[in-house]
Amino acid sequence: MDDLTFIETQFPVAKISAEAYKERKAGGSQTLTSLGKWWGRKPLVLVRAALLGLLLPASENPKKDMEIFLKLMTMDEEGLWRRKNKAIPATVILETLQKMPPSDRRRYATQNPETKTWELRPLSKSERETLQKLVFEHLPYSEKLTYCLRPEQIDGPSPEAWKDINAHLGTNAHSLPELVAELGQRRFGHIPRVGDAFCGGGSIPFEAARMGCEVYASDLNPVAALLTWAALNILGSGEEVIEDIRRTQEQVFQAVDEQITEWGIEHNDLGWRADVYLYCTEARCPECGWMVPLAPSWVISEKYGVVAEWLPDEEQKCYRVEIHEGVSKERLERAERNGTVKDSRLHCPHCGMETPMEVMRRNLRLWENHDVAPRPDDVFQERLYCIRWVETFIEDGKERTRRHYRAPTREDLRREEKVLALLIERFAEWQEKGYLPSRRIEQGDKTNEPIRTRGWTYWHHLFHPRQLLVLGLLGEKLSKLRISENFSAVLLRIGAFADSNSKLCRWNPDSSKGPGGTEQTFYNQALNTILNYGIRVGNYSWISFFYKYSTFFTRHALQRVIVIPRDAKNVESFCDVWITDPPYADAVNYHELSEFFLAWYEKHLPRLFPDWYADSKRALAIRGSDPLEFRRSMVAAYRNLTAHMPDNGLQIVMFTHQDAAVWADLTLILWAAGLRVTAAWTIATETDIALKQGNYVQGTVLLVCRKRTEQTPLFLDELVPRIEREVKQQLESMLALDDASEPNFNDADYQLAAYAAALRVLTAQPIEEIDVEREITRVRKPGEVSILERLIRDAVKIACDYLVPQGIEGYVWRTLTPEERFYLKGLEIESHGEYRNGVYQELARGFGVADYTALLANKVANQTRLKTAREFGRRMLGGSGFGGTVLRHVLFAIFQSIEQEDPGAGLNYLKTELSDYWKQREKIVALLNYLSKFRRVSGMPHWRETGEMAELLSVRVRHDTL
Repeated sequence: MDDLTFIETQFPVAKISAEAYKERKAGGSQTLTSLGKWWGRKPLVLVRAALLGLLLPASENPKKDMEIFLKLMTMDEEGLWRRKNKAIPATVILETLQKMPPSDRRRYATQNPETKTWELRPLSKSERETLQKLVFEHLPYSEKLTYCLRPEQIDGPSPEAWKDINAHLGTNAHSLPELVAELGQRRFGHIPRVGDAFCGGGSIPFEAARMGCEVYASDLNPVAALLTWAALNILGSGEEVIEDIRRTQEQVFQAVDEQITEWGIEHNDLGWRADVYLYCTEARCPECGWMVPLAPSWVISEKYGVVAEWLPDEEQKCYRVEIHEGVSKERLERAERNGTVKDSRLHCPHCGMETPMEVMRRNLRLWENHDVAPRPDDVFQERLYCIRWVETFIEDGKERTRRHYRAPTREDLRREEKVLALLIERFAEWQEKGYLPSRRIEQGDKTNEPIRTRGWTYWHHLFHPRQLLVLGLLGEKLSKLRISENFSAVLLRIGAFADSNSKLCRWNPDSSKGPGGTEQTFYNQALNTILNYGIRVGNYSWISFFYKYSTFFTRHALQRVIVIPRDAKNVESFCDVWITDPPYADAVNYHELSEFFLAWYEKHLPRLFPDWYADSKRALAIRGSDPLEFRRSMVAAYRNLTAHMPDNGLQIVMFTHQDAAVWADLTLILWAAGLRVTAAWTIATETDIALKQGNYVQGTVLLVCRKRTEQTPLFLDELVPRIEREVKQQLESMLALDDASEPNFNDADYQLAAYAAALRVLTAQPIEEIDVEREITRVRKPGEVSILERLIRDAVKIACDYLVPQGIEGYVWRTLTPEERFYLKGLEIESHGEYRNGVYQELARGFGVADYTALLANKVANQTRLKTAREFGRRMLGGSGFGGTVLRHVLFAIFQSIEQEDPGAGLNYLKTELSDYWKQREKIVALLNYLSKFRRVSGMPHWRETGEMAELLSVRVRHDTL
């Protein structure tokens, strides 16, 4: 095709992965996170790269195309140097100089004759600058990024770079918006219009607008639409509006703070102000009748040695609390052990009996709307057990503070009663006016948890009266603001305040939190009730409310921008390019979790947007719990988007999933929507160690799609060789692009890439033997594997066979059984630090190994690994399957050698038990050499014994003669 785009021919996967990783690591300082919580926002750098990749033409000079693309992304050498904003430390400089020619090293460093260590010479300012650049150029790409701003934080390529860009593209641009306008005019006849019908947190519309595109953004969820609107109209509004928002936030903060101070509900008689109140759940032991405070641990602050200790009150049949500061390590450990709830069981400290929490919940009462605190006869009570006070004093003429941890006094408990009375006095009015939620919690996969475990049936039940009082005050002050960006900014801050200040905010005593701190409500993708929680008050509480937004001029004021809550199936706007990140078969229950925020926004949204609805539209959400409905909804959505783009229009579908059945469904969906996949690239978007929990892949596949025009059908027997070629080409391109930069792809991502390659073949033309419309609407039997799913699984098998483990010769690999291949490839995966069960499960599927669990030493989700020779011992030896393979005999020979401390024992076993020993000897040596290499892997200390004996046994077998 003459109009092929850059992204359909090549894409700098490794570099973009490294940039995405850097942006992810920025955490709360990412551009859009300041607006509010949303799950799974895609990195802005990925959106920019994808959009530029769609607009840039592919020329006959692919090398120059890549060079220009990197210049536009400021990912070339000059662009990276422009982005560099941090000095490289001396230790890194000296380490890098060691790898350079001696002339460079001696020019800038000298070796201490006594210590033999290298030290930097005294250098002038210009010499230091030259040295910084020299070292910077020698660093791997990912390490360079350590000292650089993100691409979004500078104003694009340099004037010199623009000369080269314009010369290659035949344009006359001096900024990204100008270039986008010119490229859009060439391809579409006008400034490109970019749409996202699943806009979520707003990454795609925001970056498209900032690049000068016209933008259409919609989402079924009004919370997502609000976040996207705010991204464009707050962060893209300019310094003047941002400064006005800052003043408004400050005025609201001061008004609320003055009222709290006047009420005297956060100050004690010493003038100290609280900044944290710690509460725990309390319940009556069904065995002895004592009231027991519930928590998994009674450590309050590891750093300052603060613990809660409970003393029995025989008369009242309860416990009174004492708070101790600066305790010993032993007392800290005892406080950790003395938690009264372990493994979801109440451990009564009085009678010593254990009661499952499920038993405790049998008499749970469902709370009613007017409930704001437990009733006296409720199963679970809530008890204040510690207050962290802040004392302000003057020392050496300067104002200083110190913290004190104290058990609540009678005066503190009276202040608690006052808080409750103040709230009850205002509660009905505040609910009616929307300052406090009045929405009932609908039952669902995630929202059932508060109902089931606590009996909380309305959203305000997730908040303590103290939290509701402050949030109600914020809502009251918000109502006095005129409708503007200020109003929406404060409304979003109320949502952020609620996220960081609910009864679902667990207390974290870890020293990494300094004196201890609270987590957010959504520290994971759930609504888990907890036994002890912290409430932020005082100045500590305002950290989550008072936020200084950064400004990014998106230029959207010059273009037409539409943001609206709408079902993707009903979108009516026409776009040249659709870039979407659709739901992944219930990977995140957006429609349920977002209702936490919608409860606070619903009565304010009509004031902001009279044409919007304020409902989560749960019934219309695309959900994976019903596969048939999921397929139907996705087809309707993408068929509609395809109908609303020109014949030369383009789509990118971002997709992350590792289930072959879901990928088979995606094939059907795209095909039925009239789309064909023209390219697929795997970007490592989830590479942070904190994101590796659970069985998730670290890559996002960008599926580039066009309207399907080919009507000539293919037959099933034609598909297999085509898929095989496509998978191999995909893997070869990834391996070629996977240079020394980090993060590199992991084994799960290569499997995922195989899925995507299969899609290119399966969506290109009609398939004679498959009625797609029937497949979409057909109810499948449990466990049924469709034709498409089988073809996609075969694609993974091709990938597994193609990616021969390093250290195994191809001729040896071809002689191995599926079980042997699984074990050897699994060891390589383990050596890369991969312990997720799902990766091994998918590997077994790829090799066609039905039962692989017997080969595992550990089957826990994030601790999965394979057995060593000693762990196999004498089990699984002989017979069919893995037990009868040469590899199993080799492992047993290693075990025999270890047991008798003599590699000769293993050699004798192999010569005795393998009838074709001499024919298999070369293969045995190859297997032993491969197994021996894992003896030095730092993350596999358990393998050292097996690996060392494998090396010794290899020598004996290699030198064995007739």
